[in-house]
Amino acid sequence: MSKHVARVATSCVACGCCEAVCPKNAIAVFKGVRAVVDENKCVGCGKCMRACPAEVIELVGRED
Repeated sequence: MSKHVARVATSCVACGCCEAVCPKNAIAVFKGVRAVVDENKCVGCGKCMRACPAEVIELVGRED
């Protein structure tokens, strides 16, 4: 398991760009409000972070 996981800020605009590029289907836009990351599926690749036009996704250290 990766040492990092994606986190989405509450200022997410729910555009779905991150959801479209996630290779593990670890991100879903929740009720059209914001993206939510399933930390069990996230591999910390950073594709979502690079695809986010609002720049509200970051990779953080995974909690043990």
